[in-house]
This record gives sequence, C-alpha cells and structure tokens, in this order.
Amino acid sequence: MAHAAQVGLQDATSPIMEELITFHDHALMIIFLICFLVLYALFLTLTTKLTNTNISDAQEMETVWTILPATILVLIALPSLRILYMTDEVNDPSLTIKSIGHQWYWTYEYTDYGGLIFNSYMLPPLFLEPGDLRLLDVDNRVVLPIETPIRMMITSQDVLHSWAVPTLGLKTDAIPGRLNQTTFTATRPGVYYGQCSEICGANHSFMPIVLELIPLKIFEMGPVFTL
Repeated sequence: MAHAAQVGLQDATSPIMEELITFHDHALMIIFLICFLVLYALFLTLTTKLTNTNISDAQEMETVWTILPATILVLIALPSLRILYMTDEVNDPSLTIKSIGHQWYWTYEYTDYGGLIFNSYMLPPLFLEPGDLRLLDVDNRVVLPIETPIRMMITSQDVLHSWAVPTLGLKTDAIPGRLNQTTFTATRPGVYYGQCSEICGANHSFMPIVLELIPLKIFEMGPVFTL
C-alpha cells in the first residue's frame, strides 16, 4: 500500500501492473528528454545574438522538427496500445468473483462456490484492532488465491462506483444495469488495499476494498469461507 511521502507508484503485485510501471518509466524518460531540449533551446535563444541569416531558410531543420515529434509519439503509442490490449484479455479464468457496489459498501459473490455472498463494510474507528488501518480495513475481506487467473465481474445497484486496487493495476467502473469485467493474476501473497475511485455520494471516502491473497493450496482447504 502507499505510505507517507511516497513519490513513485506502489509495488506491482500482478504482471499488468509491472507493465504499467515499465511504461510509466519509459514515458517519463521521454518527457525528461523533451523538457531538457526545450529548456536548452530557450537558453540559447536568450543568450545568443541572432546574427546568422542562414537559418531563415533551413529546410533540413524543419524536416527534423517535424519527423522527430512524430517518432516520439509512435514510441509512446505502441507500448501503450500493447498494454491496453493486455488489460482486455480474458484467458480462461479459474475463479470468478462478482462485486456489486452500493452506497456505501461492497457485496461480493463467489459464483464458483455455491453462490457464497457477503457484504464488506468499512470498520468504524471504535472496532479497529492494533495494526488495522483507519478508513481502509473492512469487516469481511475478499480472500483469493495467488498465481491463479481471476475474473472480477463488477456492477452497481444504485449509482456509479469504481472498483480499484492500485497494486494490481485494476480500476473498473461499476455501472448500474451494466456488468463490466476485468482479470488479474496476483504474484505475491499479502493484504492489499483499494478504494472506490468514483465520486458516489456523501460517504464516497468510506468504501474501502481489501484483498487477502493466499497460496492456492490454502485457498482450496475451505476454512477461509467461514464468514
């Protein structure tokens, strides 16, 4: 999860998030290069006497500053499109979870386990145990296996919500009357936090998402479902 004074992105827990972080660093280096070239050109313009009249008709220079920006855009667009298509792929998921947004809590349904359904509310401050996180912990966590393709079916019962877990690279809108889906494969066990990322009313800030990722062998044992 994020911590105080953090500058970069959260550590990746899925292949998609690793790709997003790599693309972020790639685009950032291009932005730094553009900023450096623009500042260098401004510095030369302010400190150099413009006495050379030969630059009034420099077709080679015009060709370069036309082709160079187009090349930079291609270098940014190609990896971006690749990741965009990767996020839409659904490759034979092993487990399907349905998430329904309400004002202001989430309902989860394990469709592959006899229709197990439970609500997930934010823990009030009076019920927090030592080590719990204020405004982030919930009474019922979503327990999922690692290294297993998982499909999330996301919808809403009242207003627009957004199911987002940054460390997994997930952010999918929950729309009333529409069923959106996203897939992910977690690579590390642990507890990961997210929040509703769509302004959905007065208590929008109090709709946390908590995923507890465990090894597949432990998940298949079953006691994690005794809520």
